[in-house]
Amino acid sequence: MSSVSQNATHRPRQVASKSSKKVLHDAIHMALNEQSEAVRSNTGTFNRNRYVATALIHDYDALKDRARAIKEEAIQRLPELVEQVTAAVKARGGHVFFAKDAAEANRYVKELFISKGVASVVKSKSITSEEIHLNAALEPEGIEVVETDLAEFILQLADEQPSHIVAPAIHFSREKISALFKKHYPETTEALESGEDLTDFARKILRRKFLKADAGISGANFLVAETGSIVLVESEANIRMTTMAPALHVAVAGIEKIIPRFSDIPVFIELLGASGTGQPLTSYTNIITPPLPVPVLDFNGNHAQQREFHLVLIDNGRLAMRDDPDLKEALYCIRCSACMNVCANFQTVGGHAFGGESYSGGIGGAWEAGTGSLEKAHFSELCTGCSRCVPNCPVRIDIPWLNVVLRHRLNQKNTDRRFADIVFEGLLPSKGVDRKAPFQKQFFAHYAHTAKQASRTPGLSNALAGTSLFKKVLAKVAGFDSRRNLPEFPKETLVDAGRKLLGNLPTPAQPLAKVLVFADSFTNYGHPENGLALIRLLHALGCEVAISECVADGRAALSQGLIPTAKAQAGDVTKELLPWIRKGYHVLVIEPSVFALFAADYHHLMDQDTFQELKASTFEAVHYLGKLLKDHSMDLLKYFETASDQDAPVFFHGHCQQRSLGMAQPTIQVLQDLGFQVQTSTVECCGMAGSFGYKKGFYEISERLGEQLAEQVTASKTEYQASIFLASGTSCTEQIHDYAKVKPQHPLVFLASRLRSTPKTH
Repeated sequence: MSSVSQNATHRPRQVASKSSKKVLHDAIHMALNEQSEAVRSNTGTFNRNRYVATALIHDYDALKDRARAIKEEAIQRLPELVEQVTAAVKARGGHVFFAKDAAEANRYVKELFISKGVASVVKSKSITSEEIHLNAALEPEGIEVVETDLAEFILQLADEQPSHIVAPAIHFSREKISALFKKHYPETTEALESGEDLTDFARKILRRKFLKADAGISGANFLVAETGSIVLVESEANIRMTTMAPALHVAVAGIEKIIPRFSDIPVFIELLGASGTGQPLTSYTNIITPPLPVPVLDFNGNHAQQREFHLVLIDNGRLAMRDDPDLKEALYCIRCSACMNVCANFQTVGGHAFGGESYSGGIGGAWEAGTGSLEKAHFSELCTGCSRCVPNCPVRIDIPWLNVVLRHRLNQKNTDRRFADIVFEGLLPSKGVDRKAPFQKQFFAHYAHTAKQASRTPGLSNALAGTSLFKKVLAKVAGFDSRRNLPEFPKETLVDAGRKLLGNLPTPAQPLAKVLVFADSFTNYGHPENGLALIRLLHALGCEVAISECVADGRAALSQGLIPTAKAQAGDVTKELLPWIRKGYHVLVIEPSVFALFAADYHHLMDQDTFQELKASTFEAVHYLGKLLKDHSMDLLKYFETASDQDAPVFFHGHCQQRSLGMAQPTIQVLQDLGFQVQTSTVECCGMAGSFGYKKGFYEISERLGEQLAEQVTASKTEYQASIFLASGTSCTEQIHDYAKVKPQHPLVFLASRLRSTPKTH
């Protein structure tokens, strides 16, 4: 195959890992310019199809629990299962080789092929073979290796790496494929215009390769320990040809692919297609127990008398991952691609930017770190922690936490400390500061501290923040992108304004409930009106209301990988909240990303008893209002003005983490119960993601996503006639305001505006 030119706009197969910010940012810029529309369209289609397909699985959550349990058992018993599958294959006359690393695996396959006189090999799609660079080990020996998956065949011609696990050439357009085929096969006279033309042309070429091949190489979606069976799913039947046409079959598989029992297969088959592409079942599902008991068809005159099978089991870091309390999670992955398809950043740049040498997407960083090196996982910075992948994962892997861990470990290896970093660190609080982390991360991790200082003189802070000089200083010192506008600090914080408001409201003699409004730093220093609206709503419903101190909660620190800082701040939160909880108060959280901390992320930051106590008494604000009304059989319409014919439809953008936790629907339900028509956005994440949209190198991704959200807002105005715009997150509000030129309200503010002056009596 011909090599690409030095100025190619794609990623060649033999490529240095993205171990530096410059390489990562160059890849992002390239992807945004060259391929983002194709990737966005295709991954978006897969993602929408997934929602439809999984909704049709009546026991979907139970099925995910079963899959998770099987994988946990398999990884726990992994050494035992390796021995079991080895015995099963050998009992049938097959051969098994356990490779400690990539070099051993490649050497075994290479020496096998040389000893058998293999000159031509057909190969099915296998990310594990990409991981060990098997093709590169065989081709110098004069062995022709032909990728037979249509997408992999295209990439082999282009000399590019895959950009997606399931759809490797997802970034290629039909026109680009046509040009590629004509370049490599100039003798063709075919038009090569339609998808059918291109597929038929590739089929003719590959059919000749299948009939000529001396050996076939496959991967394995799953290996069954008790029988030695291999499960292979595909959409083109090329795997069937690869495993059956040549007499010699070599399967290359990571040891994590082993599952204990044959009866476990249906669980994964049902989940794999639905999760990856939205198909009820993948087009071809092959379950083979080699060596196959079928005659050898002699296409090459080699007169082979019987079939021969070799299973190459690869460790290459997997056993070390198994012993790693965090990276162990990645071994549960079944390579469905659901996490990539739902990821807003992956949709925008694809796997050539959001990926390493072999693995891509949110789950890819852990795999690059586990099978290669930590430095190869630098692209994990593209995970914003939005958590949309968590409910989509069929084995419930906490992918955002894996990426937090990788950031923490990369921080610990940071050696790029400048004199300015050391000087400016003195401006940050001493408690919980991770001095090894780059100053940029420390700066963004301590938003609560800097916001507290700035809010003491909001007028001066706002005036200073609007100057180009201040932005240049931030850009130099903290990696801030000067194209981004800084939000203004309010004249009064939520804590100050809220306590004044509470001082003017009578305490109910017999309160419906005792409620503490948590003053998170984003609401306290950015949008106090949201908290004030919540206080008014709770008081109108007859609750006793209090407001907490503003305590740094760990959300900003966690996003930067500063785990020790996040743990220290989580401890401060429990000290603030647990005394209230133990006095019978329910804690309401306004900012969705902070609620996600309390409901999920604190699981990693504190002991489980404390976590469960906090979680049990913590509620998302609008959800709690609806729950309060329902639990006490209160009539919503008694307290709120309903929609009239003159009221316009509502456009609502739910925060990504709010939706992941199922907390956006309660807001939609309340609005609908009040008689409003509600249109919701379909973008998975607004793209701001706290500090992400402020950073140089990531601003353009954030901008692209902000523009996509703005398109929906604009369409809602023109096609749906919406004039009421609501957003539940601070970041979402900023993005809609910046790109759609609309200032959305928080649902709490809107609901407070609909309160009746006096409850309606019937």
